Amino acid sequence: MTEFLFISDLHLDPTRPAATEAFLDFLQTEAHSATRLYILGDLFEFWIGDDDDDDLAATVLGALRKYTGNGHDCRVMSGNRDFLLGSRFERETGARLLDDPVVEDIFGERVLLSHGDQFCTADRSYQRYRRIIRNPLLQRLFLSLPRNWRRAAGTEGRRRSRRYAESSAPHIMDVCADTIRESILRFRVNVIVHGHTHRPAIHPPAALPPSATRIVLGDWYEHGSVLKWSASGYQLKVIPFG
Repeated sequence: MTEFLFISDLHLDPTRPAATEAFLDFLQTEAHSATRLYILGDLFEFWIGDDDDDDLAATVLGALRKYTGNGHDCRVMSGNRDFLLGSRFERETGARLLDDPVVEDIFGERVLLSHGDQFCTADRSYQRYRRIIRNPLLQRLFLSLPRNWRRAAGTEGRRRSRRYAESSAPHIMDVCADTIRESILRFRVNVIVHGHTHRPAIHPPAALPPSATRIVLGDWYEHGSVLKWSASGYQLKVIPFG
């Protein structure tokens, strides 16, 4: 049976071994029988660059290389935490990096895939920050720094991100309805699938056009979240840890 799986926001990190173990198990079980696996951003809590040489990077890249080496199709989108995933990551894993956003044909439906942070346009401070970190020149400059400096910068960045999230109103950090409608019109899609907000749900089309079904993937902090989509329909499921 042809089946596509969608996950996001795993935030794999050495301090959270349960999530890593769950992901490795997922590749060998549910994902093993899937036709295609989509990872829509924030696979890692932070990615210092494709030259990352820590044990977690080696373990995850090796697992993905084994997965694609067995003939599985894996497509990965960078998120706001691992936006430095690059061509070496593709070569070493056999996964294909996707643009954000991208339209894919899923069982005859035009589906817009995105990490989701670009939809949170009410959070103007974050959008300014996003434009800065996506600047290719600044990325090349950052990647030229020693690895230990980049790791220290990542640790500080995570600390500031947590403080910012704790001090921000919940609605500011959610997607903006107007931005979603603009995306539906621009890409002419029937379904949007994204992560980032950590608010898993399937939102049916609104009464007024333009509208589309919006599916939000959950994070992998206390348990995993996966969207399973086959010719008979889709289902958003929880993956227990342990």
